[in-house]
Amino acid sequence: MYPALLHDARLFELLPRIDEDLAEEARRGGCPHCGGRLDSARYPRKLRAALELGPDYEYRLSFCCAGRDCRRRLTPPSVRFLGRRVYAGAVVLVASVLDGSGSSEQRRQLRECLGVSPRTLARWRRWWRRIFPQHPFWRAAGGWFRTPVDPGELPASLLARFAGDARSRVIAALRFLAPITTASPAATVTLGEVHR
Repeated sequence: MYPALLHDARLFELLPRIDEDLAEEARRGGCPHCGGRLDSARYPRKLRAALELGPDYEYRLSFCCAGRDCRRRLTPPSVRFLGRRVYAGAVVLVASVLDGSGSSEQRRQLRECLGVSPRTLARWRRWWRRIFPQHPFWRAAGGWFRTPVDPGELPASLLARFAGDARSRVIAALRFLAPITTASPAATVTLGEVHR
């Protein structure tokens, strides 16, 4: 179910559209510091992985206040990028699930498919299971689920809390995680539907 998502062109084409909607919502809100108009100030991103994701993954949407005395940056939340990681958010999420649940042969195929080292996959597992559960966002948002998410089984236990097929669950999880992808103030995302 999840391995096919790494080659799901529809998923990787949909995520930039969601980011555009999130960016437009942030732009309409104006500068959170002075209320001024926000101008486009997107910046380049260079992702790793053997996957060809296209030009929509070569930049991060961002804005700069047009106010002469302000000029502060606002970077809206993203479902394409998981913070500063050099792999696409969907790749980190899905690969972490697959790496934690597959046989040694499946893990080897995963590393080859993505061009990800075993150390990188181990680092992602550590982040999901040790660092993310301590994150202030998770401490606040983890209680939104009717059925608790098992931190020792992250991110699979998080995906299991969303409804729909594998693609829908990944998109819902990335939308849920979007607030941690930016440090900009007033960049918020609605939770959407949480399952179970």
